[in-house]
Amino acid sequence: MLTALMLCFTLQINAQNKNPKPFVIPELREWVGTTGEFTITEATKIVYPKSQPELASVAQLLVFDYFKITGIQLEVTEGKAAKGDISLSLKKDKKLGNEGYKLTIGNNIKIEATTMRGAIWATRTLLQIAEQNNNKTLPKGNIVDYPDYEMRSFMLDCGRKFIPISFLHEYVDFMAYYKMNTFHIHLNDNAFKQFFNHDWAKTPSGFRLESDLFPGLASRDGYYTKKEFIELQKHAEKVGVEIIPEFDVPAHSLAFVHYRPELGSKDYGLDHLDLFNPATYTFVDSLFMEFLGGDEPVFRGPRFHVGTDEYSNRDSAVVEKFRYFTDFCIRTAEKYGKQACVWGALTHAKGNTSVKVDNVLMYEWYNGYADPTDMINLGYDVVSIPDGYTYIVPAAGYYYDYLNCNYLYDNWTPAQIGNQKFEEKHPKIKGGSFAVWNDHAGNGISSKDIHYRVHPAMQTMAVKMWTGAKPTVPFAEFDKARLALSDAPGVNIAGRFGGDRRTIIEIPALKASTEYAEKNGVREIGFEYTVSFDIEYTCEENGTALFSSRDAEFYLADPVQGKIGFSRDGYLNTFNYRFYPGEKANITISGNKEVTKLFVNGKLVETLDKQTIYHNEGGKDKMYYVRTLVFPLEKTGKFNSKVSNLKVENYCK
Repeated sequence: MLTALMLCFTLQINAQNKNPKPFVIPELREWVGTTGEFTITEATKIVYPKSQPELASVAQLLVFDYFKITGIQLEVTEGKAAKGDISLSLKKDKKLGNEGYKLTIGNNIKIEATTMRGAIWATRTLLQIAEQNNNKTLPKGNIVDYPDYEMRSFMLDCGRKFIPISFLHEYVDFMAYYKMNTFHIHLNDNAFKQFFNHDWAKTPSGFRLESDLFPGLASRDGYYTKKEFIELQKHAEKVGVEIIPEFDVPAHSLAFVHYRPELGSKDYGLDHLDLFNPATYTFVDSLFMEFLGGDEPVFRGPRFHVGTDEYSNRDSAVVEKFRYFTDFCIRTAEKYGKQACVWGALTHAKGNTSVKVDNVLMYEWYNGYADPTDMINLGYDVVSIPDGYTYIVPAAGYYYDYLNCNYLYDNWTPAQIGNQKFEEKHPKIKGGSFAVWNDHAGNGISSKDIHYRVHPAMQTMAVKMWTGAKPTVPFAEFDKARLALSDAPGVNIAGRFGGDRRTIIEIPALKASTEYAEKNGVREIGFEYTVSFDIEYTCEENGTALFSSRDAEFYLADPVQGKIGFSRDGYLNTFNYRFYPGEKANITISGNKEVTKLFVNGKLVETLDKQTIYHNEGGKDKMYYVRTLVFPLEKTGKFNSKVSNLKVENYCK
C-alpha cells in the first residue's frame, strides 16, 4: 500500500515537472513534454546521413541562422550523431504529409521530415524556441507538427509602389521563419485616375521587371533586373518559400498601355487592354514568353499568376471576350509548364465561352466576382483571400489599414470565404492568403510603414493557416508573446528595440563619414523612438545628411530648401526650420507609426502628421499623405557642424 502511494506521488511530481508546450508561431500541433533541458554548445554538431546529401543545405542554413541568434558557430558533418548533436533525416510518414516534421529534444536533438521543406520548418521551430531563451537552452520533449493547409500565402503589390529588392529578400526570410510558404508578388498595376486630374496620361503605372523584348517597359521609378529576380527566387527556394509572380491583365494594365497606346480600350478605360484588338494577344503572348520561356526561364517556380480581375462586364460581347482572354492566358501559361493562377471573376463575367478549369488555381477575393460554391462546383481549386477579412490598403480609409488580428485569430480560417463557410480542410480549398494593395500611389507610405502593418498580420495568419481553427493559446497571450520573436534570425526590418524604456545609443561626439552600424550594431531605429543631439551649426550645403541608411536619410539641410528634413522611398519631408549660421541648439526628433516631431531646445516646433489631400472642390476624391520616419543610424554624412551628446532612446516623446 505504501509503495503504491509513493509511486503515485512520484508520478504526480514527474507530471508537474514535465516541460510545458513551448510558444512558437505557428503553434505546435503536438507536444509531449519530458523533463530537463538540452543546451546547444560549440561542441554540438549538425549531422545528416551520407545517403541524404541534399540535407547539407538545411544543415548549413541552421548553422547560419543559429550563429545570427547566438554568436555560436556550429559544425556540419555527415554520418551518425553522437550525444549532444543535432541530427537531420528524411523518412516517409503519411501523418506528416509534405511539410510536417518530428522534432525530438532529449540528450540530443533529432529532426525527421518527409521532405526538405519539412526539415527547414523543423529548424525554424528550433530557432524560435532558442531565440526566446536567453540561455539558448531547449526544453526536452517530443514534437509532431504539420499544417492544416498546404498553401500559406502573402501577396505584395509592387506594381503601384516599388518595393526594393533588398526588402523582398528580407521578406523571404521573414515568411520562412513563420512557415509561410508562398510569396505572391504583384508586378504591374496603376493608380486611380481621379487622383490625377482624371487623366490617364498623368496617372502613374508600374511594370517592375527589366524587359529585353520591350525596352522601356520597365518603370523608371524602380524595377528589378532579371538577374535580381532570379536570385530572389533562388534565395526563396533555399528556405522553403515559393514565389508566384503575377502579371495582371487585362485590367490594371495601364503600364502596358502607356508603353503601347494602341493596346488600350477606348470603351472601358485605358487601364483595360482592348480585348477586340488582335495586337493585345500578340503582346501578352510575347510578354509571357519572355519570362516563362527558354531553358532557364526568369520565372523559375511551378506557378504563374495571370491576373484577370475587375474587367468591365457592361455587355455580353465584352463578357464573352473576357472569358476567351482568360482561357487564352491560362493556356499560354500552361504552354510553358506552369500552373496558372487567376483572380476569381467568372461570376462577374458569367457567360458561355469555355474557360479551362482543370489544374487552375483560383483566388477567391470577392464572392460577387466569383461565387466560391459555384467555382468549386465547376471544379476549380481555390485560395481563400476574402477582401473583407484579409486586405490591407495602407492609409486609404477603406478596407483595413491594419488587419483585425484578434478577430482573425479567434474566428477565421481559409474555410471562411466572404460570407460562405466551408468544412475545414475542404479538399478544393488549397490554402489562404492575405494581401497588401498600395492603391493610393504617391501617398507617402514607405516600405517600413507597410511592414508595420504586415508584421502582426503575418504572425497571426501563419497560425490560422497552419494550426487551423482551434489554437490553444488565447489571443491576448499570443499577442503579447509574439513580440519576443524577431522577423527572422538577423532580420529587423522595422528597427524594433522594444521592452522597457532605455537608451539604445549614446555618443558624446559625432564624427562625419563614419559607419556607425558596424560599431553599435544598430542600422536604424523604428517607431516609438526619440533621437536627440546638441549642434553648433556651420553653414552646410543643401543635401547634407546627419545620418543615412540603406532606406532613408535625415538632413541637417534638405536638398531643396536647406531645412531640417528626411527622405525615404523617394519622398522628401521637411520641417519648417532652417538653422542660422553659428546657431547652437538641442535638437530632438521623435517618431511613431503616425507622426514625426521636431523639438528645438525642448520646445515642439512642428509635427508632421497624416495630411489630407483633396483632388476636387467637393472633397469627394481625397488621399491621405503619410510622413513617418524609421530613423536611419547606419552612417553619418559629410557635415561640417559640431554634433555632440547624441542619444537614441526607444520611446516617443
